[in-house]
Amino acid sequence: MRQQLQQHLNDNFAFLQGKQLLLAISGGIDSMVLLELFRNLPYTIAVAHCNFGLRAAESDGDEDFVKQWCAKNNIRFFTTRFATQEYAETEKCSIQLAARELRYNWFSALLENEGFDYLLTAHHLDDTLETFLINLTRGTGLDGLTGIPAQNGTVIRPLLPFGRDEIEAYAVANSIAWREDSSNASDKYLRNRIRHQVVPILKELNPNFLNGFQDTLVHLQQTESLVQDAVTELYSKIVTEKEEQLHIAIEKLKLIPNYKAYLYQWLKPYGFTAWDDIYNLINAQSGKQVFSENYRLLKDRDYLLLEKQQVHRTQSIEITENQEVTLEQGRLTLYSVTNVTEDRGGKVIFVDKDKLKLPLILRKWKEGDYFYPSGMTGRKKISKYFKDEKFSLIDKENCWLLCSGDEIVWVVGKRSDRRFEIEQETNNIIKIELQLL
Repeated sequence: MRQQLQQHLNDNFAFLQGKQLLLAISGGIDSMVLLELFRNLPYTIAVAHCNFGLRAAESDGDEDFVKQWCAKNNIRFFTTRFATQEYAETEKCSIQLAARELRYNWFSALLENEGFDYLLTAHHLDDTLETFLINLTRGTGLDGLTGIPAQNGTVIRPLLPFGRDEIEAYAVANSIAWREDSSNASDKYLRNRIRHQVVPILKELNPNFLNGFQDTLVHLQQTESLVQDAVTELYSKIVTEKEEQLHIAIEKLKLIPNYKAYLYQWLKPYGFTAWDDIYNLINAQSGKQVFSENYRLLKDRDYLLLEKQQVHRTQSIEITENQEVTLEQGRLTLYSVTNVTEDRGGKVIFVDKDKLKLPLILRKWKEGDYFYPSGMTGRKKISKYFKDEKFSLIDKENCWLLCSGDEIVWVVGKRSDRRFEIEQETNNIIKIELQLL
């Protein structure tokens, strides 16, 4: 197995040579085999052990076991203890998720603070099979069936080509000591039930099941690569990125066979789960929305618009001379000037200070708002201006009005009101500018 691992590393992870490697070691058979293998290979290693405090003296025994092994073999050892139960209750998540978040946050800190290049874990082929079956039972896209990745950033999983039986055989043949985790014998968790009740039947039905499963993973990974190529190619034709928004052209999307699959691939990174609701947006009325934790998807005429949810929308802000305010679009400033020198295409206006009621008010629009657009005659409702300028629903929500009392001075960054324009006899000029961030 050592020669097979070395060949696997040479073929796929040659960049590990000369790097500082941190091994995540629990004390169980998988991680102790990983540690023993790398101790006998030409790599620079150290050990990180997490004590989750979930099994009382047994957890402390695991920590002592790994610590003593490292001391005996002169290998750097790092350990930490977590209040896992308290963390899970505070974060309102499962014990498994709490333990995962705690350990990987700690591992990341170790890599950064101690100068390690990569973290190595002892995940193996049976772990991949169990994950595959868990995802299959819950319903998943193709990406949930392609297995545990061999590399995820700085995390490397070098034992993925090897099954649990191979690892156990190597441990016995080489007299490797390990600690048994009593929780692994319990069927309380879904993964353990699959491990104890489902996987043995599959292996009994086909003694070469793991080899066949590994071949299937390769085919699925290749298929996923083809899917990603197609998804990327069509993205540029249908999706437009505008000011931290995605605009998905609905009519173009509907021309694609299986367009729902493409929509799923484009939107899944944003945390959406209500896929039927998203697909129904295609034929819904404008204004319908679907939310994920941090994003919303909005139907607006011929487009689906994706944007990050606004945490807080201030109703109004006061701003006066020689002051600045930061908005979503940029930084708004008001300063006195002696003459008009610049024209920035709507991002700066000059107004007659004597016509203003300071402080000015920044606010969102409301029904019935109107102004007297510069360069035009008569007045226009803000809602009509939005329609003429083809504002999306999101654009309307994000738009600010700068007002003097009840009168609109500027649709910020777009069109000023002619009532406040400077004239030949103007003595006091204020420059109002939107500086884009």
